[in-house]
Amino acid sequence: MGVLGILGGMGPAATELLYRRIIDKTNAQCDQDHLDMIILNHASIPDRTKAIKNGRTKELTKILCSDAKKLCDMGADFIAIPCNTSHYFYDEIQKASSVPVINMVRETIAELKKNKKQRICVLATDGTIMAGVYEKECKRAGIEYVAPDAVGQRIVMSIIYDQIKKGFPGNMEEFQYIHHYIKNKGCDGAVLACTELSVFGAESNLSSFYTDALDVLCEKSIIMCGKSVKEIV
Repeated sequence: MGVLGILGGMGPAATELLYRRIIDKTNAQCDQDHLDMIILNHASIPDRTKAIKNGRTKELTKILCSDAKKLCDMGADFIAIPCNTSHYFYDEIQKASSVPVINMVRETIAELKKNKKQRICVLATDGTIMAGVYEKECKRAGIEYVAPDAVGQRIVMSIIYDQIKKGFPGNMEEFQYIHHYIKNKGCDGAVLACTELSVFGAESNLSSFYTDALDVLCEKSIIMCGKSVKEIV
């Protein structure tokens, strides 16, 4: 069975959430049925959105590639990165890694395509939106891409940076503006495309209208490491 390396710390709560979800979703009857995992919680890594917005990505790319190599050296057979924005650097990370790096963005869009979604809104950091990380994958899959308006994007960033990253619960009343915007745009689904939003989604018990990219990464990680996903009864 494969060993999963988690390149984490972006942020720590999201890394912990992925770890917990993998445990909860693995079809296991005893300790030995669970995945072997190596977690690198690199919390001090520079902010991904700031690096992209400032055009200063060289140092961050070097750090991410170095961390991927460390996980390979420690025995990882696959690498999962619970940070959507860092997938802007995916190609460089994969080149630096001697093992497959699971592409959370690509797998999420593939899941939406399988579920016949045609028009989706992507909720993500400014960095992810600016870099077109999801927009490019949507275009390849033939799915219409929608981003929040300026007001909605400020709310998304506030939930991520001012609330979840600081250890506070997300403001559901503020989120209602985003939800109404998505519905008015005629979207048949939306993506929680930031792992802090995954934390918010879990706390707020959002409906299945919202596809959580972290959930997709979780299930793909379990399967690629040779285990099975627990069936929900």
